[in-house]
Amino acid sequence: MILVALDTATPASVAGVLRADGTVVEARDDPPPGSRGRHAARLLPLLAEAMAEAGVAWEAVERIAVGVGPGGFTGLRIGVATARALAQGRGLPLVPVSSLEALAQGANAGDVLMAEAGAGRVGGAVGAAIAGAPIIAAVLDARRSEVFAGAWGCAGAVLAPAALVPGALAERLAALGAPVRAVGDGAVRFRAELEAAGIAVPADGAPEHRMAAGPFCRLGAAGAPADRDRLLPDYRREPDATPPTP
Repeated sequence: MILVALDTATPASVAGVLRADGTVVEARDDPPPGSRGRHAARLLPLLAEAMAEAGVAWEAVERIAVGVGPGGFTGLRIGVATARALAQGRGLPLVPVSSLEALAQGANAGDVLMAEAGAGRVGGAVGAAIAGAPIIAAVLDARRSEVFAGAWGCAGAVLAPAALVPGALAERLAALGAPVRAVGDGAVRFRAELEAAGIAVPADGAPEHRMAAGPFCRLGAAGAPADRDRLLPDYRREPDATPPTP
């Protein structure tokens, strides 16, 4: 399958192309720390760059995948609107991908974290412990001293995506009763709270903390297309800026 993928859940803008041979070409923009991103200006040029490097024309693309969050309100809105417009203009199916799940998958791509166990899969943290795989918690900085977080083990989700204060997240992860590794800019920012609860956090600057195109492409290839006109970002909470009450 040939598809293109986009994500704007974090300040980074990420575009990728899954080629017919299974390889992924990525183009990305990582703005300076503290920035809210340059999604509106960079997303489409990045996609064009990735397609040119991959040697893929729009006529060969079979579907579009887009990260739907949770994440930054403005970034998600730009990414989803762009993907919807491309899908409509090109007549392509559009597949929503959890940005947190993609981050978790990318952090443990070489392990069995996201492996399917078929009809006999064992659910929850017990399944992760049996398989010997760590649980991966994807943690994004949600500002307002909160994070967007979810966790996945070898048998699937063990903590549904939610907006949480770091202390509450640390408690929930510690209660899973299995080794947990936390990745993402939220894990870096709130390292002290997580490590105090026994949660491992890779070193600042480790690649596990960045969104990558590969997981979005793989999840998009495996996922089911959505109704394009009803596909909305997964905000998980109200936007940072709201109109005044009349």
